[in-house]
Amino acid sequence: MKKISALLALILMLSCAEDKLNFVLKGNIKDLMKGTVYLQKLNDTTLVTIDSLVINGNPEFELGTELESPEVLYLKLHKNDNEEHIIPFFAAEGITEINSNLKNFELDTKINGSKQQEKWAEYKKMMKRFQDQNLDLIKDNFDAQKDKDTAKLNATIKSHDNLLKRRYLYTVNFAINNKDSEVAPYLLVSEIYDANLKYLDTVNKVLSPEVKASKYGKELQYLIDKRKADSI
Repeated sequence: MKKISALLALILMLSCAEDKLNFVLKGNIKDLMKGTVYLQKLNDTTLVTIDSLVINGNPEFELGTELESPEVLYLKLHKNDNEEHIIPFFAAEGITEINSNLKNFELDTKINGSKQQEKWAEYKKMMKRFQDQNLDLIKDNFDAQKDKDTAKLNATIKSHDNLLKRRYLYTVNFAINNKDSEVAPYLLVSEIYDANLKYLDTVNKVLSPEVKASKYGKELQYLIDKRKADSI
């Protein structure tokens, strides 16, 4: 009887643990026969595993965790090639689906999930344009140095500074226009944490109460408070 009672207690405990999983990640990695997938989160500056699954013949997977508020998580694939294969995504309560393939795991990714993920994807699409322009400027700068063209060199430096300002202002405006999304404070603490304090304050003041109380809302407030204290 004692063994049966202990078994029942274990089943109940596992059942309760499953009930706490308010986020589920489902997916399929085409052509993956053997490997391990990990669901990870950022703890300070280190990625830590919160769930994992060994793939053996079936490329479908399902992972889960409990989220206190929407946040960026990471799907990592280990396929015994001594390289890191990681897909970041914005998770929120509910189900997110990530489908990809073994050959181009990071590049051929299709993510269906939270409204925060959609906003983040929209932002990253614009950032790709800024990155492409920056690469062009790096090339121009290199050519100017090689040719010892001082005028062109100064022009590329000025263009780079203007591009950086435009990227910062775009991020601030994007955050203001999405003040009801956890993406807003996340972008400030991850992309432009070193921006002029007045910009961080401006966004912080318009965030909805729910977003202010989220993980990244709290991180933004901490960042602002710390920078103000350091400036005294």
